[in-house]
Amino acid sequence: MEPDRLVLRRLAVTGGWTDDELSRHVRDGALTRLRRGAYVAGADLVTDEVRHHLLVRATLASLRRPAVVSHQSAAVLHGLPLWGVRLDRVHVTRRPPASSEAGRCLRTHVARLADHEVTTVEGLLVTDPVRTALDLARSLPLEPAVAALDAALHRGLLARPVLESRVQELAGTPGSRAAARAVTFADGRSESVGESRSRVLLHGLGLAPSALQRTIHSASGLFLGRADFAWEEERVVGEFDGRVKYGRARRPGQVPADVLFEEKRREDAIRDEDWGVVRWTWSDLVPGTVVGDRVSRALVRGRRRSG
Repeated sequence: MEPDRLVLRRLAVTGGWTDDELSRHVRDGALTRLRRGAYVAGADLVTDEVRHHLLVRATLASLRRPAVVSHQSAAVLHGLPLWGVRLDRVHVTRRPPASSEAGRCLRTHVARLADHEVTTVEGLLVTDPVRTALDLARSLPLEPAVAALDAALHRGLLARPVLESRVQELAGTPGSRAAARAVTFADGRSESVGESRSRVLLHGLGLAPSALQRTIHSASGLFLGRADFAWEEERVVGEFDGRVKYGRARRPGQVPADVLFEEKRREDAIRDEDWGVVRWTWSDLVPGTVVGDRVSRALVRGRRRSG
């Protein structure tokens, strides 16, 4: 995070800037208005997450009463991925007897917060990773909630026993059933948002794999690769092919064509061991599209081979 990209009007004016200068820099694109009295420099290079990070800092600087950053805003500060989640408002939580409120840039929640559920990130009070994950699980649809939970587990930001213990403490509160469902479904073996979304989609289609991150060996014991998903009885493996995955697979000096060639050789070796291989991409992750048909056909072929 680059805090110097945040420009607060009150500090700029104290430093000698005028409102006319600020307005002129907004017009010429040097500054982009985040909210009233707050700007970001070089907004053309700012991702949604970085922009929201700056919006969090700007919003907290304008609050008259302290609050704890929470929900998706806390997720951004903890570096958790957010798919399909709006980042136009900063979410904070205050302890009772505060009142909840919603404005154009701020959403205030009122809830009990234990001391151990609050931590500090870059000098800001933020809900800890477990509370953040549970708040997301209570308030978001299953797909984005699972993506965030998977990432938190995969990165070691929280431990499953602690997560399961704390979700039980939510019983009877709004969203507790949704949170319990998301926590039960979460799996730290998923290594990307695409894999998490794939799991949710496959489960909804009744095509849940029997294993994740399945290692494949040759008959002689040679390691051939590791598949994102596997249907072991049918001897079918599935691969979500995101661009990031290909990027990570590149070694120094390699070009994308080299990576694709190596992937093709790996797939051929796996097929030679009588495994079927099915692939899909980010654009396929829509209910009712090709993923379900593709996996179903592969499973039918696998049953025929084993029969």
